[in-house]
Amino acid sequence: MREFKLSTSRRDEFVDITGSVREAVAGSGVADGVCHVFVPHTTAAVTINEGADPAVTLDIIRKLDKTFPWSDGYTHAEGNSAAHLKTSLIGSSETILVEDGDLVLGTWQAVYFCEFDGPRTRKFLVGVGEIRMGDLR
Repeated sequence: MREFKLSTSRRDEFVDITGSVREAVAGSGVADGVCHVFVPHTTAAVTINEGADPAVTLDIIRKLDKTFPWSDGYTHAEGNSAAHLKTSLIGSSETILVEDGDLVLGTWQAVYFCEFDGPRTRKFLVGVGEIRMGDLR
């Protein structure tokens, strides 16, 4: 398993981590299997979405902000309930197939670290494992 660190610069931000995830896959030596990306934070998440047009992630952030406004009468004393709600909706992990030593992603897909309570120093974990076809029976 590999651990990566990153620093975010805003409260709500999507950071493309596809290159780091690919680096972990390449370093694992696994030709065919699965890659699991996990974010061990309660106010940050991970998702797969379009990587070609940055307007897509801005639209996602805008809609999440509208759905979960920062101030909305929440009872959580720390004051970051919106970030917890966004994280619960998006999720803290993604599993991606690996084929021929690379991620199986669609043409436009990228892997994003989703910051909902920044700026902060964060981390994410990448595990890669081999799967043989016989294991799936």
